[in-house]
Formats: sequence, C-alpha cells, structure tokens
Amino acid sequence: MNTSRLRRDQKEEPSPDRINNPAHPVTTLPAKIPDIRHKTRASLVVRAGGVYFLVALGVGFVLEIVRLEVIALHISELIARLLEVPNTLVAMIIGAKWTIDRFHLPPLPRIRLGIGFVAFVLMILTESAVVLPLHGLTIDEYMALQHAVAGMLPIGVLAVLTGMPLLVSYRWER
Repeated sequence: MNTSRLRRDQKEEPSPDRINNPAHPVTTLPAKIPDIRHKTRASLVVRAGGVYFLVALGVGFVLEIVRLEVIALHISELIARLLEVPNTLVAMIIGAKWTIDRFHLPPLPRIRLGIGFVAFVLMILTESAVVLPLHGLTIDEYMALQHAVAGMLPIGVLAVLTGMPLLVSYRWER
C-alpha cells in the first residue's frame, strides 16, 4: 500500500523499521513561534524592570536620608539636591548594567526600553502613593514647593532611569 496517498478513513501504521521508515515524518517548524517564548520574554522584562526599580529605589532611599540628614542641615537644600543627582546617575548605570547581566537580556531596544519603562511606572506609582502622603502633600502642593531649577531634576532623573538600560547596552564602537 502506498503510504503517500492514504484516504481519510485509513490510518498509517507505524513501521517496524524506525530508522528507514519513521512512524511520524519530520516536519519543519515555522519561522516564528508566537507561543510561550513571547510570554516568557514579557514576564522577564517585567521582572527585570521590577528589580531595576528596586535597585534605583534603594539607592534613592539611602541618598535621600544622607541628603536630608547630613547635607541639607549643614549646607543647604538646593546644594544637597544638586549633589544627589550625580550619585543617583552612577547608581542607575551600575543598577541597569547589573540587571541586564543578571537576567541575560538580549541587546534589543524594545526589551531594554521596556525595562526602563517598567521601572519608570513603578517609580511614579511609588512617589505618588507612598512618598507624597508621607510628607502630607498632594501632587499640586509638591509641584508648587519645587524650586524652578532643582524642581526639574527629578523629571530628568526619571528620564535617565527610563533610558539607562538601553544606554548601558549600546555598542558605541562602529
């Protein structure tokens, strides 16, 4: 019986010779498999973004205490904010590089920016849900209390927080 032309009601029986006549023919896989790998990549981006957020939050918490308790009391609040930014940027560079190395992430811009965006959203939620109520401020009151120059620093730092995973992985050589 010719196995290449079977009717619908006939079933192919496995041959006893498995090497020359395999029971199940080998098929090629499609070029893109949209199943579990895509979901795993998205969850990996969210987890890596969460870890990156925790690193940035931990460093920000420690630097905030140093700024408020040491520098702002002895020098000035404005100088304390200005001195905090370079340290925060160095911590973001180290945290982004460590997170990318820890999760073995490919150098794709959408993945790296996804990590930064997750950290950005978590940082905004934390600021508005935890930090401002602890100080007894609304968002409008917080913005009104900001200095014109130093008040723009947190926005710049959040922008750098979002883009840093992409910047630390970019290959600058040609």
